[in-house]
Amino acid sequence: MITTPEIITTHEITTAVIPLLIPCQDMGKYMDPAIQEVIQAIIGQCIAITGPMFSFHKRRPSDSFDFEIGFPVAKAIKEEGRVVNSKLPAVRVVRSVYQGPYDNLGQAWGALQQWVREQKLPETGRFWESYLNNPDEVKDPKEYLTELNWIIG
Repeated sequence: MITTPEIITTHEITTAVIPLLIPCQDMGKYMDPAIQEVIQAIIGQCIAITGPMFSFHKRRPSDSFDFEIGFPVAKAIKEEGRVVNSKLPAVRVVRSVYQGPYDNLGQAWGALQQWVREQKLPETGRFWESYLNNPDEVKDPKEYLTELNWIIG
C-alpha cells in the first residue's frame, strides 16, 4: 500500500495556495474549483509552477478539513482573490509514497501513522500530500501516486 517510510528534512518551498476549512463530506465539491482558481492565478501572472499540486493539512481531520491546496511556484505571486502566498516548511518528516485511488488515502495515512508510532516519533498533527501524477493523464486510479509527508518536528 505504501513504500517503506523514510525520515528526511525538507527545504522551505514557496507556494501559491487557497486555504480551505470545509466539512469532510464536501471535499469533492470544493477541491477542483480551488485547484482551477490557483492555476489561473499563477498562470495569469506568468509564474512557473515548480512541482506537483499538494494539500497541506494544519491539523488532523475531524468533521472538517483545515488545509491549504496549491502548487510550489518559482516566486511569490501577487495575491488575488482567495489565492495567497504560503510555504511548505523546512521540517523533519516521515515520507512515503502511496499508490492507488484517492478514496484509500485515509488507509495509507493510517499505515504511515502506525509506522510513526511504532518508531516512537513525535507527532505534530500536521502533514501534507503531493499528488505526483495527474488524474487527467493517468486514467487508472490504481496508478495514482501520492507522496505522504508526516511532520515529526
